[in-house]
Amino acid sequence: MIVHLRNRNSLLLSPCPFFLSSSLFKCVRPKLKIPPYFFFTAVYQMGLLTLLRKLKKSETEPRMLILGLDNAGKTSILRKLSDEDPTTTQATQGFNIKSINCEGFKLNMWDIGGQKAIRTYWPNYYDEVDCLIYVVDAADRRRLEETSAELDTLLQEEKLREAPVLIFSNKCDLATALSPENVSTALNLHSLRDRTWSIQKCSAKTGEGLHEGLEWAVKNLKPA
Repeated sequence: MIVHLRNRNSLLLSPCPFFLSSSLFKCVRPKLKIPPYFFFTAVYQMGLLTLLRKLKKSETEPRMLILGLDNAGKTSILRKLSDEDPTTTQATQGFNIKSINCEGFKLNMWDIGGQKAIRTYWPNYYDEVDCLIYVVDAADRRRLEETSAELDTLLQEEKLREAPVLIFSNKCDLATALSPENVSTALNLHSLRDRTWSIQKCSAKTGEGLHEGLEWAVKNLKPA
């Protein structure tokens, strides 16, 4: 594993792990009062999965897991919420972590790549999730069946059973985008029982609906 320490709060990992290519992906340093050289050594020695567990255990803020198919707009949404340019986004080959303030909470947002080869490893991120955010490309009708199947699999996961589910019906700025009602029907959301869920139309490009969705998520966080 190659670790590039960028600054005291951010680093780049180039691990070439079992499910990634040699691409770099960004990870936020856990909020522990330890010197950078110690963290560098620890990251090098512990390995990717152990690092993920350490990061999760060190967090005291609500943990939001963002999933969805590739090209749904997950990273663009996260960049828009972080006041960054969403139009320069590239496909996520690993994961991104950002902290966002909302309704008095500091939310730890975990954005995981949605390529088919990476979805197999989604379960590595299910521990200690306080809210599941599932992003759907409302303008891509060809993949509605695929995204519905992936969501159904997620909803069967025991570790996610207590987490509220926010569906972001993304790309509502496009004329070809389906309405939230039609997306709900395609995903069979109204058949859900004993689950707290909501669907919010949004646009990662304009920011429409993003903060409203997060506000709902915060109000419905899984009890500690």
